[in-house]
Amino acid sequence: MSAARIPFSSYGLRRLPLLGEFLQREVETVLLPPGRLAGGDWLGWGAKQSARRAQWYARQSGGRAIQLEDGFLRSYGTGEFPPLSLVVDELGIYYDSTRPSSLEQLLASDTDLLAGIAADVARAKQLLLSERLSKYNHAPLLDRQLLREGDRQRVLVIDQTAGDLSVSLGAASGETFAAMLAAARRENPEATIYVKTHPEVTSGHKGGYLTQVQDDARTVVLRQAINPLSLIEQMERIYVVTSTMGFEALLAGKPVSVFGLPWYAGWGVTDDRQRCPRRTRQRSVTELFAAAYFHYARYLNPLTHRRGTIFDVIDWLVHQREVTRRFPGRMVAVGFPRWRAFNLAPLLSLTRQQLSFVRDARQAAGLSPTPHDALLVWGRDAPAEVAVVQQRSGARLLRVEDGFIRSVGLGSDLIRPQSLVLDAQGIYFDPSTPSELEEILNTVKFGEDELVRARQLRTYIVEHALTKYNLEPRQRAPWNSDGRKVILVPGQVEDDASIRYGCGEVNTNLGLLQAARSAEPEAFIVYKPHPDVVSGNRTGRLALARAREFADHIETQLSVVSCIEACDMVHTMSSLTGYDALL
Repeated sequence: MSAARIPFSSYGLRRLPLLGEFLQREVETVLLPPGRLAGGDWLGWGAKQSARRAQWYARQSGGRAIQLEDGFLRSYGTGEFPPLSLVVDELGIYYDSTRPSSLEQLLASDTDLLAGIAADVARAKQLLLSERLSKYNHAPLLDRQLLREGDRQRVLVIDQTAGDLSVSLGAASGETFAAMLAAARRENPEATIYVKTHPEVTSGHKGGYLTQVQDDARTVVLRQAINPLSLIEQMERIYVVTSTMGFEALLAGKPVSVFGLPWYAGWGVTDDRQRCPRRTRQRSVTELFAAAYFHYARYLNPLTHRRGTIFDVIDWLVHQREVTRRFPGRMVAVGFPRWRAFNLAPLLSLTRQQLSFVRDARQAAGLSPTPHDALLVWGRDAPAEVAVVQQRSGARLLRVEDGFIRSVGLGSDLIRPQSLVLDAQGIYFDPSTPSELEEILNTVKFGEDELVRARQLRTYIVEHALTKYNLEPRQRAPWNSDGRKVILVPGQVEDDASIRYGCGEVNTNLGLLQAARSAEPEAFIVYKPHPDVVSGNRTGRLALARAREFADHIETQLSVVSCIEACDMVHTMSSLTGYDALL
């Protein structure tokens, strides 16, 4: 299949990450005049100028225009977050009621929309409702104090961004919003009317159609960022023009009155104030959900950056929510070198606004941290001045360290880590105080789903020989042990905190070798120096002549996994190699 083409002037599409994965095709940007290119698919966005440009290029070249748009389960936050879901439409676009779209054509057809996927559709619908997932998922749950006590009935009126094409192409205008609000008041004379602004209006990026509405005896305007489904749950009736929140209300089982022509209107499940003559078939809410979220939308697996499923996106969004609940405020990292700050920033926060790197405790105090915020320090020991700021502010103190599968390359070579641990109690390598890992192991009862995932991950790690740094080659060890038991002794960085806090009498590489030889006098002992030491970046180099007094072989080339696979036992002080061997 030929590559999909983007006209050179379509700057937004050219910046869209991983577009080829969504399309399962190569994507190329074209500068040549369309007359010199025969056929092909031309990409545009929604019903905007890039879509009109793609349609013109398609006509000139005898090709086909394909319109793209954000999916219904888009991302964690608003526009600055790249989409995890896209729709790809060869006829029109779902919010343009002036012409058919692929989604409308599918709903109008005789297709059994649930064939072979009914269980997945039911599961996804249940997850969206129980996890309260929406197009954007950064907003907090509804604060019930925003609702008025004593309401006899609550009706939700949903505003949208002024000038949005889904309004004008959904057979609506500013007057439609005014008529909707008037109808909501007239048709529900005993109700309190709650007007909800659009997330991008709340964030200050755009204006709305009902921006001028003010609170009064019967009206409450909700301008705060609020999770849509948590708000819908508290309402008895929903009024919309074309907002997808209307469909989310249908999923939640609420009656929905629709004043425009969104994609979900006209199929017999909404109270429609306009009619689309093309839509004559009756469809259930579940069928609408299957059509839009399964057949029409495409998904990206956020972990692999490959084409994925709705469940990949759901799992990732739920995880981001869990992390946000655990760390709700700002991250203030104190005393991190510039290279480390640059490397760690993507791991510490989804938004740069929530993350600050400061030189010292004085600068941290200047940010006026609150109990919702966290002060981050590297390693076990926080400087005394940082501890004072933490105590005065009530912010949490988090110790940060490399994770157990860190990178391809050494941290001492400034290679960016792919995992971190954050601990509010202690740190995993210091047994003198509790750590969060220790608490988890002591108290948590793991569910079967977690154990299944753990078994799968363990199998993958062992199969692919993954460890902390993943540097050296994996191959068959050339040692000849003459049938003796093979003992692997992994060297460590002797000034490392895990040695200083985690070891007793045996706390040097030489001492470890001596202890191993004393315990196994007849064994074939293989000593593998730590890669940070071999590189010369860290202390702990043991003179080879001294090491050979106790070791039969010194290994500097093979991966630690190759060494583990060729040995019978590992003797270690506190090295992660011991856990690699257990795996």
